Amino acid sequence: MTQTQHEDHVHANGSAGRTNSHSWADPSATLAALAGRSGVELLAAIGAGELPPPPVMVTLGIELVEFSHGRAVFALDPQEMHYNPLGSVHGGVLATLLDSAAGCAVHSVLPAGTGYTTLDLNTRYLRPVTTDTGRITVTGAVLSRGSRTALAEAKVTDAGDRLLAHATSTCLIFPIGTG
Repeated sequence: MTQTQHEDHVHANGSAGRTNSHSWADPSATLAALAGRSGVELLAAIGAGELPPPPVMVTLGIELVEFSHGRAVFALDPQEMHYNPLGSVHGGVLATLLDSAAGCAVHSVLPAGTGYTTLDLNTRYLRPVTTDTGRITVTGAVLSRGSRTALAEAKVTDAGDRLLAHATSTCLIFPIGTG
């Protein structure tokens, strides 16, 4: 994985431009492992570097912090590349963090051969996030799991444990084909 940001070009309006480049591993190894590992085993393998992280994590700079049964924690250092036109982290970036943490928390309680997908994500943004906010953490937790759906929540906090955003998510649970 490679990420760089540097000023190296000028836009048509004369302002200095910035670039961001990154590379990621082929996700096929992780996809192939889905049917044979429980959710928590798959997430642990990603955390240990045995399997590559999903490309979206590399693209946005999301760091895996920890996984356990019913819980997932990620971190992000906000960067300019995450900004909206108002100079704060775009709500879509925060929603991606919230969806990832809630979904991975659900995945962590599923047996091998079982997958999930987000049915809904109800998000509330409480404070703006900028580069000055510093490192943010998102924690997802399963609230309820049935045979067909699961309910999870996720919270984005800063280093002072202030709540920045919150979401609840319903996930559909389904069998993953083996071939």
